Amino acid sequence: MSATNRAKKIAKLQTVLKKNYQPIKPPTNRSVLEHLVFACCLEDSKYDPANDAFARLQEIYTGWNEIRVTTVSELAEEISDLFDPTAAATRVKKTLYNVFESQYSWDLEYLRKENLGKATQKLMSYKSVTPFVSSYVVQSALGGHSIPLDGSTMDLMLMLDVVTEKEAAQGTVPGLERAISKTAGVDFGSILHQLAADFRATPFSTNLRTLITSIDPIAKDRFPKRQSKKKETEVAPETESVKAASVPAKSATKKTVADKNPAKKASAKKAPEKKIPEKKTAKPATSAKAAAPAKKAVKKKSVTKSAPGKTAATAKKTPNKKLSKKKPR
Repeated sequence: MSATNRAKKIAKLQTVLKKNYQPIKPPTNRSVLEHLVFACCLEDSKYDPANDAFARLQEIYTGWNEIRVTTVSELAEEISDLFDPTAAATRVKKTLYNVFESQYSWDLEYLRKENLGKATQKLMSYKSVTPFVSSYVVQSALGGHSIPLDGSTMDLMLMLDVVTEKEAAQGTVPGLERAISKTAGVDFGSILHQLAADFRATPFSTNLRTLITSIDPIAKDRFPKRQSKKKETEVAPETESVKAASVPAKSATKKTVADKNPAKKASAKKAPEKKIPEKKTAKPATSAKAAAPAKKAVKKKSVTKSAPGKTAATAKKTPNKKLSKKKPR
């Protein structure tokens, strides 16, 4: 995109925002550290919830050190009205921790006297400070010309075709500070943030979509689409059937794995082989016992048949008959 076309879109965006939003100027009585903590609450959230969360932190806790040692979950409960309380609580806690560990004090007023470049580098040296938080402190507390851009604002710029996807991922809008003067920077930054936060909270609002299409009519093709209830009901039974079908498949795989194990196969085959020989040996044993007395009976019968009617008396009489036939001398 050329610089002239981008400047025209930014100018049109500024005129539309002025008609629909009122600028919110930061309080002048806040310290640099207070601006820093407030920016951690304001990122991706609206101004009213951010002001309430910042005031609640100061009322509940006795000082910044107590907030620093408090857990993220406890801080998130106290600032639950923000768009992402956990992310905001993490930014607040880590920022206070890094500030205290770097200088063992809570005084950041010396940054007002530093060169703007050095002050910006000092803010970005804290690992938890995001580009939005740094730009807000530079604009609100240090008097520099830097328009804060968070994730919601970059999504809006991408939808309006002001930036490319690569520039949106980097979080920069080339030529934005040149297209918006320094005197109008605070007002433009606040009204731009209001539109981005409103659209992040209610992306399907018809009023907001009408407002965005008045800036760029082609933006309607880039709006997030709402999923229909019919598609959700159609997807649900399919997933259930897939789950039901996957259950027997798992059991089948378990059986195949068990069958592939050779140890289990051998144990399964040996068990019936041991039982079968025992049954075979038992049958011949009983038949042999039954056959034994039958053979003995046959032998006894054969003996009686071989000498029928003969006794011991007949055997003795035979020699007497022979003696009686002899002639007398």
